Amino acid sequence: MSITNEYELSGMQKISEAVAYTLKAMTQYAQPGMCTKDLDEYGAKILSGFGAKSASHLTYGFPGWTYISVNNEFCHGIPAENGF
Repeated sequence: MSITNEYELSGMQKISEAVAYTLKAMTQYAQPGMCTKDLDEYGAKILSGFGAKSASHLTYGFPGWTYISVNNEFCHGIPAENGF
């Protein structure tokens, strides 16, 4: 995405703050043995509180609101109810 005006810059800054807050809150909320689906739903509630929407969920039908990878994985993991 190219930012071409102050309105777009302001929007990008707001969503960046929302994502940073959500990531920090999700990190603090996460517990050993917790399923990633529960963590994803927690993140979705926070993002919704900011009025944010998950583009990958709404536009492409991704089955979660966030991408969650466990341990040292760097792929776009799908939140799951059973295991990771």
